[in-house]
Amino acid sequence: MSAPVRLGLNLGYWGAGNDAANLALAKRADELGYAVVWAAEAYGSDAPTVLAWIAAQTSNIDVGSAVLQIPARTPATTAMTAATLDSLSGGRFRLGLGVSGPQVSEGWHGVRFGAPLARTREYVDIVRMALRRERVRYEGTHFRLPLPDGPGKALRLTVHPERERIPVYLAAIGPRNLELTGEIADGWLPVFFSPEHAGDHLAAIRVGAEKAGRDLGDSGFDIAPTVPLVPGEDWKTCADAVRAYAALYIGGMGSKEHNFYNQLACRMGFEAEAALIQEKYLAKDYEAAMAAVPLGFLDATALLGPKERIAERMRAYADAGVTTLTLSPALPDQDAAAGALRTAVEAAELAGVA
Repeated sequence: MSAPVRLGLNLGYWGAGNDAANLALAKRADELGYAVVWAAEAYGSDAPTVLAWIAAQTSNIDVGSAVLQIPARTPATTAMTAATLDSLSGGRFRLGLGVSGPQVSEGWHGVRFGAPLARTREYVDIVRMALRRERVRYEGTHFRLPLPDGPGKALRLTVHPERERIPVYLAAIGPRNLELTGEIADGWLPVFFSPEHAGDHLAAIRVGAEKAGRDLGDSGFDIAPTVPLVPGEDWKTCADAVRAYAALYIGGMGSKEHNFYNQLACRMGFEAEAALIQEKYLAKDYEAAMAAVPLGFLDATALLGPKERIAERMRAYADAGVTTLTLSPALPDQDAAAGALRTAVEAAELAGVA
């Protein structure tokens, strides 16, 4: 029998015109017993400010970054932010990290994208060292603290986090990044997670965990995919609400040569469709890109249709090893989204995974 699955809520990016609705959704998720609410950042709103705002107006739900961009902050700044949020929230912060992509890293933050795996490893090392309130001394390939040729000295974080260990999650897609996640992280933040296609991903994570000498189950490793949620009578009609999101990521989230989400769709067996989506999206034919997203891909990576069908899919996610099912309601208004959160609770109970 599968382990119980916690429910989460992903609010995405702030500042898209639905901010009041998002705050109300976070409060509703808190009332319904959801485990965590996540916020994202790209090149608009920053996640920590949003999470502090939410934490101040909720009581029990965790707040998590999905994700903080590694190129946007030094490791020390991320440790300061994590410690502050954990303290202010009463121990409710989860630190999700990601390298972003070449266009954002180099175009927005001015940080070279090279060697993302090695940079991530060193970055997490330093963040954890700082959060343990050790004097930060580090000699890596990408980070050296203090700098060896100046007046800098090794310093200790002055803020006391609420907890001894703040959980660190990585947003990983490629096989090597997944292996690193299993080796050094406390959890994984996948996108476009399909229970039927998750085997290779989880195998790579297990390889990394074995390198670190730990068992994923015993260590409490959290597999926390974000999954679009659209309840309704006809699941195929519900799928249309997710087309714009899928087309954006598969077609336009990155360049033609460097789109990790497009590559993921290819590994799932949708090579021809992914190429067509990207071709249409980069040509700014967004309607055609949306139409090209295969129904099978949407069904594999979202919760669609009647409550009973959603419950069936929830069982599949649980059987695949998911421990926190993070939902992203793709609905037109606040009331519908709040209703979807309640439907998800009922579906989880019906599925026997709650």
